[in-house]
Amino acid sequence: MLKKVDDFSALETALTDISGELEETFDALLPVPDGGDAKVVEAMRYALFAGGKRLRPFLVRATADLFGVSRTSSLRAGAALECIHTYSLVHDDLPAMDDDDLRRGKPTVHKAFDEATAILAGDALLTFAFEILADESTHTDPRVRATLVSLIARASGHHGMVGGQMLDLDAEDKTLGEKEIIRLQQMKTGALIVSSVEAGAVLGKASPHARHALVAYARAVGLAFQIADDLLDHTASEAEMGKATGKDADAGKETLLSLWGEDRAREQARILTEQALGYLEEFGDKAELLRDVAQFAIHRRR
Repeated sequence: MLKKVDDFSALETALTDISGELEETFDALLPVPDGGDAKVVEAMRYALFAGGKRLRPFLVRATADLFGVSRTSSLRAGAALECIHTYSLVHDDLPAMDDDDLRRGKPTVHKAFDEATAILAGDALLTFAFEILADESTHTDPRVRATLVSLIARASGHHGMVGGQMLDLDAEDKTLGEKEIIRLQQMKTGALIVSSVEAGAVLGKASPHARHALVAYARAVGLAFQIADDLLDHTASEAEMGKATGKDADAGKETLLSLWGEDRAREQARILTEQALGYLEEFGDKAELLRDVAQFAIHRRR
């Protein structure tokens, strides 16, 4: 059964907790050096400390907790995924991409610094993620670390997020069908969400059956989140979102919302959420926070 809109206090507490732990982790892992390279690190930190839901690190931890993984391991893996997600936002905001001036209510990195520094900061965040993953502190088993590197590299590169971004850029003023839009969204947004959940399963050396169920859950949640993003972009204000809204429509991009209409989009998001909950049944009460994430997707306002 889906929860009421205001019944997410446990999830909100968990998200607040991991956000605080992430900031402490980034503060320790990424000190500002002396010298000319300080500027790019300041830009990296500006982007990382800009706030946000911290959904991907949370998904790593909530999934890893199902298998008793140490909090240090799940936090480091989550930090790596947050670096990749943040780099994608920094580059997405650039004039050559979405050309945005605001992100989470603050000037985007290329506005707060300059365009060249934003490009370098994004590059550095991406490579820093794999430095974190490859370190023995993330997991003592080198096979687990190698699997994480391979999994997350595939999700963030041309097979996943970057490929999806290319499809998105190419979609302006084109008529796309339902399957094409879903593929685009599964690559651009869904791939990192799926890899966040799967990373928790990899850290916990989950069985193939459990890993498959969690990946299926994440795919459903990822698409539900994208539909919710489209709805928010259509209905929410710039003040609520902390960034410009309505840009997909202005650019002539097809979305599931434009294809289906608002009522059907909301119904499909609800169906995906119900499917996601079904995949978690075997994990019992331990998966309660993952259930909350699935339901939060269709109730959030930013």
